[in-house]
Amino acid sequence: MSNRRDFLKGSLVAGSALLLTGVTSANATPATFTNVIYTSENPGKWGKKVGSHLPSITVEGSKVTVFTKHGMAEKHYIVRHTLVLEDGTVVGAKVFKPNDKEAKSSYELPAGYKGKFFATSFCNLHDFWVNEATV
Repeated sequence: MSNRRDFLKGSLVAGSALLLTGVTSANATPATFTNVIYTSENPGKWGKKVGSHLPSITVEGSKVTVFTKHGMAEKHYIVRHTLVLEDGTVVGAKVFKPNDKEAKSSYELPAGYKGKFFATSFCNLHDFWVNEATV
């Protein structure tokens, strides 16, 4: 379990580093992250997995809901969602268990926040996925 936690922490750090290095679009992933962070534009070796691994984002006022349309089973499931503001601020994260009904999480944006933010979804078999939205 410690290896998975270390990987998740590393993935979050890598994602934050991506944001802080001036990359303003998850779809403009620099070559350095091409095989570490996957997006709809850069699914890498997981081209057929976009629909079930890329987190969808719904915004209602300041409430953000992240949903990954993915089955949840002991051998294959979404491990974690994270919501990160454009400046690298982590709004929140939710860890899932294989027996959870679905990979869905909700977060509250800071009062008056306007700008870009990123939702991440980590699958235990198909790696780290990022989607973005702007409010």
